[in-house]
Amino acid sequence: MATLNGIPLAAPDDVLPLALTSYGHFTSMRVDDGRVRGLRLHLERLARDCRAVFGTDLDTGQVRTWAREALHGRKGVHTVRITVYDPLFDLGRPAAAGRPSVLVTVRPAGTLSPPPLRAMSVPHERDQPEVKHCGLFGALRARRTAQLEGFDDALLVDRDGHLSEGVTWNVGFVDSDGAVVWPRARVLPGVTMALLREHAEHRTLPVTPARAGAMRAAFATNVSIGVRALSAVDSTPMDVAHPVLDRLRATYAAVPGEEL
Repeated sequence: MATLNGIPLAAPDDVLPLALTSYGHFTSMRVDDGRVRGLRLHLERLARDCRAVFGTDLDTGQVRTWAREALHGRKGVHTVRITVYDPLFDLGRPAAAGRPSVLVTVRPAGTLSPPPLRAMSVPHERDQPEVKHCGLFGALRARRTAQLEGFDDALLVDRDGHLSEGVTWNVGFVDSDGAVVWPRARVLPGVTMALLREHAEHRTLPVTPARAGAMRAAFATNVSIGVRALSAVDSTPMDVAHPVLDRLRATYAAVPGEEL
């Protein structure tokens, strides 16, 4: 299911600029029977990123209406991705892009309890990491590098040698005294991470791969997976049954959803 500015997508030409240039930004929401945890944060992200990418304001009220219409009559849990891009984008004149459209896609959502994953630290910094943009080549190349080495995903390392985030998820750690630690680095401010930071005590510290190896547990967060344990960071095993992980999952589950 896909709509462009509220109208069912019919012409492939409408999305060619997005496919050929990847110039745009997006957010993905997990919608459970019409309700979204952190809806306010998703809409704030879309408005903030639209100003950063296109230099213009976005009518988030209209976006919310289009997302609700795309879900009309659908029960259960779905992932709704809202992508903002300019269908008239010209590769030779990107400065002219300033009238973005809104592409809404809907697909069934996966489970919030996926199995633990093994992460490999890979040197990479996402371009303009504070923006959830569509330029994923470097991050996906890092994921491919990790998977070719037998891991499930990559954990990105910045130019200062600090861990920052996963390819499509934020990362957190549990230290020896049971405190939740978020890496101090330039990262995409994920909605799930933001909700956990609002509702659970935490610290923010620089985390090197060596320091991560001294942690008791590690976890990934995003709206698709909630809180997912990491079973290893590089060659260091992590405790996937640490009680703090269960507390974080319970904290996240208790966050009330907002009506879309």
